Amino acid sequence: MKFNLFLFAFFLGFSSVLSAQDSSANTFVEVFKAFPRTEKNLRKWDAPVVADLDQDGFIDLIINDHGYGVQVLWNNNGKFAKPFDVLIGDLHGVSVGDFDADGNLEMIISRGGGSGSNARNSKMYRVSKNREFIPLPDFNEPLALMRGRTVKFVDADNDGDLDLLNFAFPDSNKQGESENYVYENNGQAQLVLKNTLPSSHGDGQKVLLTDFNQDGIFDIVMYGHGKVRAFQGIKGLDYKEVTETIFPFSLENVTSISEIDVDNDGRFDLYFTRGLDFEKGETFFDAETKTWGFYTKRGEFDFSNLEAGDVLKLTNFQSQWPNNATYFIGESAYSYTFESETHSGKNITLVNSDALGFPDHPNFKENTGWYIGYTGNESWRIAGYLWAPATGVVQSVSHYPKYEHSEGLSDVLLKNTGGKFTDVTKKYRLDKKEHTVAASVADVDNNGFKDLVVIPRGDLIHENKAIVYLNTGKSEFNLFENHSIISKELGAIGMAIETLDYNQDGRMDVVVGNERGLWHLFKNQFPKSKNSNFINVSVGHSNSGNCTALGAKVTLSSCGNTRSTVIGSTSAAYSLSFSNLVHFGLGDCTKAVRIKVSYTNGEVIEKKIKTLNGVVSVGKK
Repeated sequence: MKFNLFLFAFFLGFSSVLSAQDSSANTFVEVFKAFPRTEKNLRKWDAPVVADLDQDGFIDLIINDHGYGVQVLWNNNGKFAKPFDVLIGDLHGVSVGDFDADGNLEMIISRGGGSGSNARNSKMYRVSKNREFIPLPDFNEPLALMRGRTVKFVDADNDGDLDLLNFAFPDSNKQGESENYVYENNGQAQLVLKNTLPSSHGDGQKVLLTDFNQDGIFDIVMYGHGKVRAFQGIKGLDYKEVTETIFPFSLENVTSISEIDVDNDGRFDLYFTRGLDFEKGETFFDAETKTWGFYTKRGEFDFSNLEAGDVLKLTNFQSQWPNNATYFIGESAYSYTFESETHSGKNITLVNSDALGFPDHPNFKENTGWYIGYTGNESWRIAGYLWAPATGVVQSVSHYPKYEHSEGLSDVLLKNTGGKFTDVTKKYRLDKKEHTVAASVADVDNNGFKDLVVIPRGDLIHENKAIVYLNTGKSEFNLFENHSIISKELGAIGMAIETLDYNQDGRMDVVVGNERGLWHLFKNQFPKSKNSNFINVSVGHSNSGNCTALGAKVTLSSCGNTRSTVIGSTSAAYSLSFSNLVHFGLGDCTKAVRIKVSYTNGEVIEKKIKTLNGVVSVGKK
């Protein structure tokens, strides 16, 4: 009898453990019905931009499928409408703000320059409250023609209106002349070129706006090629480089930078994701799943002896124009015909009898594209000449030689100690080695401290699971596994992330965009409890109406704790969001909170709020 009671107690305890695990499992769930995405694997550009474009109180979502176009998903009371095309073509950074103080928001989109052959300037739209996009004409002095990359609205001179950072991929014809333009808003709905930052190389136009010395003037951190560079903002839209002064060491291989106040001391620390790109000719193989993937670019490639049997299953093969649809099959190199568009990833099944042999002396360089043929003994050969990056996955491969991959890098957390930074990566337990590409900062568990959701690069042949670090509030983060923020499409590369409370339930949700993959929305289902209180603050203009909410610092004080967020601050490299709905987790605090909004022109609004777990408004509509 005692033994039976012991077993009953044991199983009761074991069941309790399982219940506790189940309650925290799958704290995020992918949403489909309320997020009608395009079901195509497409190239992407930067993080999604969030902004209440129609000013109805719900945050809308702007996405960029690179080479296709920029689209908006209107948020209808917590349910997104299907993507609406705003502008089609080769587009890059996006920024939103009330540029001309007319009460409507403007959207500016940076246009690519066709590798230098088709330099264009950025395009601006006014977005009406009834969801119309109205193209705006060029300014009296048009914005510079360029291979556009970065556009960010910012009140850089603290006068209340929005200036513009407008940076380009360097054009070799400029012979090193800087194309990192700083435009001043003259207060009459005109942008006038005021200054340039030092020239950048390659993709070195990636930018984080922050105020690392807390003087109220935005500073600029540039990255993307070589080492990270820091420029301190000075009155009058001037900047001076202070890289060696503020950073403890040289930072390289940085893929994104996020502003985060890890310990709620009011100073913004910096989190750097780091990783290496795939190498030309890099292959991946999983013998258990029999899945093989590859990456190549800029020249010839040759993958032989792919043991895949009589049928070759190609999954999510992608390359850019003009080679995206050029496939030569078998010994005769006949052209494979596609029945629909060829911009997205292609899934092809080839039977060996339709692809026998391989050309004896193919001139890959003259007739560029993909060459695929069955070479006997259950083996296939995929070769050719492509300039743009190309990727793909082949399934049912029984054997392939091992490739020695590069070791991952450690992300870096630098603590702001008053305008200078100290490395606290190991102290905060964030030194996991991985190739990471993006991060987002949000209090996902509402305990009152900002967490990190990090996107790995991935390896093409496996699902890509996000890395979630929960901030304990005790100078450390815990790695959280049971979150289910997982992208399942093969052949995709991790790239972008943003967080928002799309349905205003007080829990921060996650949007992920994969290069050569899909967009995903993950709904936050962390259990609500007495220890997960929150407040959402809807921030309007300053009381005078002369200053936009973009760039305002919102500080919340409650139960002896202080939390701060800057409106618009994300890890987007080329773009800038304008989410004026600011979320704060409060943990177990149930007392009244004090909210302070410090606008970029020096105006301040302070307000005491007694009602928690809802939305409150601060500022002028």
